[in-house]
Amino acid sequence: MNPEPLNPEPRTLELGTCDVKLSGWGRYPVVEARSESFETEKELKTALDGPGAVIPFGMGRSYGDSALAERVVSSRRYDKFLAFDPASGRLHCESGVSLAEIIDAFLPRGWFLSVTPGTRFISVGGAVASDVHGKNHHKAGCFSSCVESFTLMLADGSMPTCSRNQNAGLFRATCGGMGLTGVILDVVLYLMRVKSAFIRETVVKCRNLAEVFDAFEAGAEVSYSVAWIDCLAKGADIGRSVLMMGEHAESGILGPLAPPPVTLPFALPGFLLNRHTVALFNRRYYGSFPERAEGRLTPLDRFFYPLDRIGRWNLIYGRGGFTQYQVVFPKASSADGLRHILGRIADAGLGSFLGVLKLFGPENDNLLSFPMEGYTLALDFKIERRLFPFLDELDRVVVDHGGRLYLTKDVRMKAAVFRAGYPGWEKFRALRQEMGLDDKFRSLQSKRMRI
Repeated sequence: MNPEPLNPEPRTLELGTCDVKLSGWGRYPVVEARSESFETEKELKTALDGPGAVIPFGMGRSYGDSALAERVVSSRRYDKFLAFDPASGRLHCESGVSLAEIIDAFLPRGWFLSVTPGTRFISVGGAVASDVHGKNHHKAGCFSSCVESFTLMLADGSMPTCSRNQNAGLFRATCGGMGLTGVILDVVLYLMRVKSAFIRETVVKCRNLAEVFDAFEAGAEVSYSVAWIDCLAKGADIGRSVLMMGEHAESGILGPLAPPPVTLPFALPGFLLNRHTVALFNRRYYGSFPERAEGRLTPLDRFFYPLDRIGRWNLIYGRGGFTQYQVVFPKASSADGLRHILGRIADAGLGSFLGVLKLFGPENDNLLSFPMEGYTLALDFKIERRLFPFLDELDRVVVDHGGRLYLTKDVRMKAAVFRAGYPGWEKFRALRQEMGLDDKFRSLQSKRMRI
């Protein structure tokens, strides 16, 4: 276990070609990598013509090793807005543009992302490669649902345009394909019109898993929903949660979101995060909410991006880093699967104060997209000696209940668990082999999964 993980801040990997220490957002593992950036298609082709395999690298916000390799190509210099249609919200941009830059440019004009994950500090290319989801998946689907098309550079330097009607197989493989089908150059996507930089939020306190499931289902027509969950609650309280639902406010100011007001200057001592401090925080946090609050006006950044308000929040978990374990279960097995997972976490005392529960809508047909119709739980765990064997035990619960783990958050899943959860993996691997992509685009994760 490397005691000195390093994660680059946005734009660190912009300059030419250099050797760097690199990690994902979880700050584990750390690799020595050769980083090559590009500003033009010609520069990218030159990088791909070089010896050895590469993997695209955006802003370093995938948690584990999916964007790590001995050679990475950084997209952050490839970051121009190319066209925007104010009548439809159709935006054409290069893949290195970040979601934060889109919000800063277009929210003051009354436009917002149709689908956004829990951080705005990711690149558009990364959002496609992870096929990220948000608090409105049950209504709007994954990020790919608002993507019209994109251009890829393949291993041979060719640049096909991919959409649901053109090179559709490559489109379905790239959305959620973790950068293993080529380097995304530019993306055409649709923004949604909004009237305010605020959300009308309703908060519902739930005493256990059954109550929060009922509350999710009762609020299924609400655009956005997410629950904080106390992962250390036991017995009748297992699944104790606070559900937050919201709609875009119909009036209010429009403007860019504020930068993080607080930035952690260094990694906190790892001993500060233990079962006692987490349990204390969880009890007090749950107790701070009323039984129900309706219609409160909440800024967009607080509703969608609460952790973005703390710069370098990944340092909370200490010098050894952390991983996020995100699982989804089919709706029919969600209750039983989550009870097993939460029960084992509570017994082991390995939980986190950052527990998130969401309801997913129907599954799309992309080969490696994560969501399926059901419930997803995401928990952060500090890296420590007993963690990975414990997560192997949880994996068996996931497989037994027909679930899967999120590749964007993964750093240790075994190939058998991946293959059990992603029935499209064989088609994905066959496409990579058929198009000669498997020799050029490889990550630490892809080697581990043998895809």
